[in-house]
Amino acid sequence: MTDFKTMISNFIAGLAKPQALGEFPSKELDTPRMMMTAVPDGMRQVDLSGLYEAAATKLQPWRRTGTAKMQDLQSLIDWANRNKGETSALFATVSDAPSLTCIADYMAAGSPVLDHHSRDPAASHCRHRAHYAFPLSREWKLWTAISGKAMEKAELGNFVEENAKDFLAPSPALVNGGGKLEDWEKAFELIAQQVRGRFGSVDALITLSRQFEVNETMNLKATRNPDTGESSFVFINEHQQPDGNPIQIPTLFIIALPVFENGHFYRLAVRFRYQKQGSALRFFLTLHNPDIAMRDAVEGALDTATTETGLPLFRGQPEAA
Repeated sequence: MTDFKTMISNFIAGLAKPQALGEFPSKELDTPRMMMTAVPDGMRQVDLSGLYEAAATKLQPWRRTGTAKMQDLQSLIDWANRNKGETSALFATVSDAPSLTCIADYMAAGSPVLDHHSRDPAASHCRHRAHYAFPLSREWKLWTAISGKAMEKAELGNFVEENAKDFLAPSPALVNGGGKLEDWEKAFELIAQQVRGRFGSVDALITLSRQFEVNETMNLKATRNPDTGESSFVFINEHQQPDGNPIQIPTLFIIALPVFENGHFYRLAVRFRYQKQGSALRFFLTLHNPDIAMRDAVEGALDTATTETGLPLFRGQPEAA
């Protein structure tokens, strides 16, 4: 026969057990129902949800998650075609560092369902992705880095000689302004007219970087308005060669660069100018409208991706996963 002390101990132990109070409808949560459990004071609370999920997903996860990082555009296209569904979509970032992302489990179309008692059937976790960062070519990064930056004569000479392969030789018709132009040269002729410059060859630029010297003279120019009798005086700085003749140098050159690694080459105009500061000379090579080539290269890749995957394309950043 159980004594009184044992009976009291069993009774107290029974009181210490958590008591399930049942399930109740929830108007505050997105889940349809919630479960309430009474836990006596002083008892240690243990969250077993992580252990339960680890055990339940030991052989297979609940859903596909993660971001695959692709090394070329075709790999992203193949990944998209392998994993795409009715809600899959592409997101493009068009900038100096362009990229393309495919979200296999993107949100379905339609307006959100504002019902606290049921889930939105169009909602998704957006956690299964592939990302491709367009790799800029070595040549593109090199030229954009020096574009518009001041260089000394020795720096200019070294840069031009080391990258002479990037220069194109313009035809005599483009240099001298007469004769029949190639179709692609007509756009460069227009550039020369717009910036009032003239094209030269890489040999001319190398010669300039080795032998270029400038003498500066200051002339006084006086003008008089015959109607009012007012006179004005202007000091004009003129740069001359050491022999006293005016300096006539090419101000434009043509280069061909791939925007992306192993990508198509684009012809670009490069503006050349110099600046005399006291006895020092500074030289500048500036790419003319490089953003047009960048945009064309990105748009071509995006067109290929949408055509081969059949997925909708959004320009911008997707929602955070």
